Amino acid sequence: MNATVAAVTGNDAQAERRQRLHELLLALIARQEDLELMDAECPSGFTGSASAEGPAQAARWLDRNRRVLQHYQSIVRTAVTLDALLDAEQAMPSREI
Repeated sequence: MNATVAAVTGNDAQAERRQRLHELLLALIARQEDLELMDAECPSGFTGSASAEGPAQAARWLDRNRRVLQHYQSIVRTAVTLDALLDAEQAMPSREI
């Protein structure tokens, strides 16, 4: 096998894995009852507001977006783990009991 064929085969395998991860992510997201989106609105605490509530509001905004991001990261980690388990199942020789 020459290097070009090996590279094409490797690219095909990566494309297949990306597709499988994409499908797993979509399936996991579809199972979420209430998937929150990150809040893009910048609170007044970031714009130098003189009110005492500004920094507290900014802190709440950051904390909420951090929690939403962590939730997304857990969904991605779950998809990657499921994909790895699928790979392991396919790589193991079948055993008859």
